[in-house]
Amino acid sequence: MTERTESTSRYKIDIRKKEYKEEMVHQVTSFTLMILFTFIAFGMVVMEISSYFVKPVLLLLAVIQVVFQLYYFMHMKNKGHAMPAMMMFGGIVIAIVTILTFTSIIWW
Repeated sequence: MTERTESTSRYKIDIRKKEYKEEMVHQVTSFTLMILFTFIAFGMVVMEISSYFVKPVLLLLAVIQVVFQLYYFMHMKNKGHAMPAMMMFGGIVIAIVTILTFTSIIWW
């Protein structure tokens, strides 16, 4: 190999290592936040705080954890995942609209 190709391949390896390191930092950070959210949820339930406050906060923490799961652990942020992400989020929107529709039909 010539010195130029060695230099180029070494540069690509260094970039890839940097990307992997950044990816690992994001993974560990999101995992730590999810564990923290879980402790907060358990703490609120154990402390027997009013259910009018606990239920919405638990739902919010659950939604945040689902987003973390999809975005970081299922790699939906990476290139090439636009169509699966669009289909998944489209399905979620349709499910939410369906639930709201049937709930409103039953209650009114």
